[in-house]
Amino acid sequence: MTSAHLIRAARHRRGSRELRVVGILTAAVLALAALTLSLGDYGLNPAEVLNTLIGRGDTGSEFVILQLRLPGLTLAVLAGACLALSGALFQTLLGNPLASPDIMGITGGASVAAVYTTLILGLTGVLVSVSAFIGAVVIAGLILLLSRDQNGTGYRFVLTGVGIAFMCTGVIGFLLTRAQARDAQAALVWVVGSIGTARWRDILVLALGLAVLLPLILLLTPRLRVLQLGHLSATGLGVRVTGTRTLVLVVAVALAAVATAAVGPVPFVALCSAPIARRVVGTGALSLAASAGVGAVLMLVANLIAQNIIPTAHVPVGIVTGAVGAPYLLWLLATSSTGAKA
Repeated sequence: MTSAHLIRAARHRRGSRELRVVGILTAAVLALAALTLSLGDYGLNPAEVLNTLIGRGDTGSEFVILQLRLPGLTLAVLAGACLALSGALFQTLLGNPLASPDIMGITGGASVAAVYTTLILGLTGVLVSVSAFIGAVVIAGLILLLSRDQNGTGYRFVLTGVGIAFMCTGVIGFLLTRAQARDAQAALVWVVGSIGTARWRDILVLALGLAVLLPLILLLTPRLRVLQLGHLSATGLGVRVTGTRTLVLVVAVALAAVATAAVGPVPFVALCSAPIARRVVGTGALSLAASAGVGAVLMLVANLIAQNIIPTAHVPVGIVTGAVGAPYLLWLLATSSTGAKA
């Protein structure tokens, strides 16, 4: 068997395994969705859920599912996929497992802008989400500017982002200390992240953003794989390295920004999803579809725990992902001797 046949066979096995993994993740999302729609103070069995979704449910079940649970479910899936894709793009481009929008302060920038808009300007609704998007983009631009001598890649980019993330945390703390207790409570979603107040308007904006960005992701994926071969090899294969890197960064920032504008700075989903997907697929290569599936599963599991861990109180989903993600980060730092090198 020639080397060309061996390469084709290896690609076929990798593609088949990735398809199986994506199929399993899709089934997991559907199962978790059924649980999300069924569990709660107003319990429903699967038949009642199905009847309600096809328009045959009673008034009570229609209100609970269509107005309360389905918006949160949809938002969790879309936001989880966006954050996971953003983290996968950052980590692949920068060659660093710590490169994710929450660790590097991009979601922190969105939080600062949203909290400032809420507490200082007194604005609410869609204007807060718009300001969160702008805040994420501004912080990303600042990180790129401060690390420009290395073209915004690698170790310096991540460390610059970590420093800015600490600054964002300090600014948020300062703003909260100046606010009244009721106003600070209203701004909580922009500190820890939550999907408890999901609205179809926010979901539509997030879905449209994802629909615009997905074609760009599909276009950039082959080039991103070539970039992993190194600067010289990518240039020799006809890839415009600087332009491709810049476009990948723009898409990754936009994914994180639209997700954060909808759900707040939910931590660690972007950090964990891509490494989990690579381990599950087993090839160690970039797998954006599997990463998006893992992100959706993580958000749904965290939402189920948040909704049911304390029946009398709604726990923000960001608290759950933070509690799970922090040990993962410690494990990553303890076991990877090259995790912070690019």
